[in-house]
Amino acid sequence: MLKVRDLGVSRGGISILDGINLMLAPGAALVLTGPNGIGKTTLLRTIAGLQPAAVGTVELPPEGLAYAGHTDGLKATLTVAENLTFWARVFGQDRIAPALDAMDIAALADRPAQNLSAGQKRRLGLARLLVTRRRLWLLDEPTVSLDTASVRLFAGAVRSHLAAGGAALMASHIDLGLGDAATTLDLAPYRAKLPVPGQGGGFDEAFE
Repeated sequence: MLKVRDLGVSRGGISILDGINLMLAPGAALVLTGPNGIGKTTLLRTIAGLQPAAVGTVELPPEGLAYAGHTDGLKATLTVAENLTFWARVFGQDRIAPALDAMDIAALADRPAQNLSAGQKRRLGLARLLVTRRRLWLLDEPTVSLDTASVRLFAGAVRSHLAAGGAALMASHIDLGLGDAATTLDLAPYRAKLPVPGQGGGFDEAFE
């Protein structure tokens, strides 16, 4: 479902990760780990096609993917149901009830998004994934602002997605509650080497 070959990514024109190879089959989940600033978000954005790769290739499913970043992508003045309906229609869908139930926000359906707590907004943002019906999910720190009960809801939604033949690539520095349903990839060994001044490709040549 996802193949990444010899991928290198950059931030601000500086190479930060290099030589990444990974593959996700239907039903598989992979969690990207590593210290803050190593490039987890940049890697996800590159795989999602939101920025170009420095080198390497990314092969995605023909129907595309669903990406959830740090922001929840909500319209503040729309209700919970209206937000989900909007995104469902963008992806050619019309059912939102299963998503409301999965993230336990059915009771909030008529509440404007601007009146939700941080955790409720995050659950609504994650519920958007369920109405896309895309088989590949790319998730960046998906459990931020979630309490323990909501993390369990999230983990249940991911497990259901995997059981239905979907796949998920996630970045996180904390436990996502998925247990053996997901494997991990530490990005620390893929940190790009900084150029050495005075050597080929170094800083001296950059200003000649």
